[in-house]
Amino acid sequence: MINAKTTEEVALGIRRRVFEHSIRNNGGYLSQACSAADQLAWLYNEELRLGEPTLPMVPKPFTGVPSATNRDYHTGAGYNGPPEPQCDRLIIAPAHYALAAYATLIEVGRMAAEGLEMFNRDGSSVEMIGAEHSPGMEVHNGTLGIGLSTGAGLAWGRRHRGEPGRVWVFMSDGEIQEGQTWEAVQTAVYHGIDNLYAIMDVNGQQCDGAMSTVMGVGDIKAKLEAFGSCAVEIDGHDVDAMRQAAKEPHPGKPLIILAHTSPYRGMSPLKSRFPRLHYVRFKSEKERAHMNIAIAAELGVAPIRYIP
Repeated sequence: MINAKTTEEVALGIRRRVFEHSIRNNGGYLSQACSAADQLAWLYNEELRLGEPTLPMVPKPFTGVPSATNRDYHTGAGYNGPPEPQCDRLIIAPAHYALAAYATLIEVGRMAAEGLEMFNRDGSSVEMIGAEHSPGMEVHNGTLGIGLSTGAGLAWGRRHRGEPGRVWVFMSDGEIQEGQTWEAVQTAVYHGIDNLYAIMDVNGQQCDGAMSTVMGVGDIKAKLEAFGSCAVEIDGHDVDAMRQAAKEPHPGKPLIILAHTSPYRGMSPLKSRFPRLHYVRFKSEKERAHMNIAIAAELGVAPIRYIP
């Protein structure tokens, strides 16, 4: 696909779309767009080798679970193009980043803007917590923490089939509180799955607040390296740093990029809500109006018109 936008423009567009949606709906996953917009923009706009979308620009309704009699069933992976051997595959592990992921698809021309209007509506495939039928999603990642395992298995299979395409996993630091993530790292290292790449949004947040107050995880890079993987730490808002990190040699090992980010990047008024930033529902109409004016100014857009 031809996209004339720079990665920085795509990232700004992601934040703007998520902000507008959240103001209109009196809440949303704002901090995920703040911390991850640059990573998602970089993946879709530069790094991933994807084919043309195979699903309609306006998402289909939910057509039911897979079965022998459900011929209309599809996953949302079609928005990333066909599963050709030479193409990359993307696993979005933290399904609660769905709002930012959908905004990304719109910004890079893979989904129509109308798709975001279907967000969290009954019968829609544009789920609030992304599922395997949601745009851009290929599998359901359950309660968090299984995305890297999924990616490792897919990458192992692709290697044994001789497919040159890579498997990328977008994940969050909250997942390293889950034991299965470490099993996935250990497995990928043991089997030498070096066509597995991951970028981790290290924003220090999880659903119950700041990670340091829920379960401290220590030095993530040191732990990943102790398990045998190749780990690179970067500023997760620095696109050039991402470009360089992806080139890190890692023969026989998975590459995991630790992208350190801020959960209020581009929307600094959200800092007043720290550390409760997992899902931001405005506490009052006064706060909603204040956030609308202050964040709009920071993002360079007019305040959003909405019905109180």
